[in-house]
Amino acid sequence: MKSLNVLFFLFMSTFLFISCGDDEVVAPKTAVDVVVENPNFTLLEAAVLHAGLAEALASPTITVFAPTDDAFKAAGFANAAAIQAADKNLIASILTYHVIGSLVPASAIETKDNAEVTTLNTGKVYVTKNAGGVSVNGAKVTTADVKAENGAIIHIIDAVLIPESRNIVALAQANPNLSLLVAAVLRANEGSTKVVDILSSAGPFTVFAPTNDAFIAAGFPTAAAIQAAPPDVLASILTYHVIPGRVYSTNLVTGNVATANGGNIAVNASNATLKGNANAGNTNIVGVNIPASNGVVHVIDSVLLP
Repeated sequence: MKSLNVLFFLFMSTFLFISCGDDEVVAPKTAVDVVVENPNFTLLEAAVLHAGLAEALASPTITVFAPTDDAFKAAGFANAAAIQAADKNLIASILTYHVIGSLVPASAIETKDNAEVTTLNTGKVYVTKNAGGVSVNGAKVTTADVKAENGAIIHIIDAVLIPESRNIVALAQANPNLSLLVAAVLRANEGSTKVVDILSSAGPFTVFAPTNDAFIAAGFPTAAAIQAAPPDVLASILTYHVIPGRVYSTNLVTGNVATANGGNIAVNASNATLKGNANAGNTNIVGVNIPASNGVVHVIDSVLLP
């Protein structure tokens, strides 16, 4: 009987020792663990691993704006292979642009437009809280305050945030679908209003950018046709497409909005349309929240006429 008691004591001691050892090594789950366990974050997980940021994002004092798989696909990353094929430093820069180095629950976000916040990559994001909810750079927070066990906070968003170093003019010049807009800006700059200089300055500005098809429909089928137009006329039209300040899609409200040329355009936020004073019909906003270093660009399908 004494032998059995000794064996039982040894067994229980070993069990308790192992149990205590397990308790000691089990760490609370981090934001990265939450991402790994969520089937909607497979591309975010791939990005974190590719950039080698798993350890950096294990901090208990961070807030992460986490794009879903659909958000990554909309940003041009179709699958994990596409992420792995991208430059590692670029992916790291994009990811750290989604992270704030402090805890920011939704309740702590002030109700206002475009509160400037510095991210881990030292860039700036612009957080809005209004009747439509919380958004960052126009990306909507679809689920707020997902908390990791270690205290980190995750806000799920519907778009990937892209840090952008190019100004509005350089951004347009890199987009082949805006080549006629670029031609118009360059031609207008030959007149008394230096549109290139304005749109290259610190701003910030919001530009409604007509596509090439929009210029063609407005009677400017080629860059040569634009070059033949009076610069000051073009400048008046172009500055009618500019609003001072950063106005993301989540900041748009229905009503008249003053433009840089002193006129007004009518905004219908409910269906994402605009109307110029001399336009017969509505203009559709077909692309939103394209970031620039000095503002934001929205793509539209017709030229606004003052």
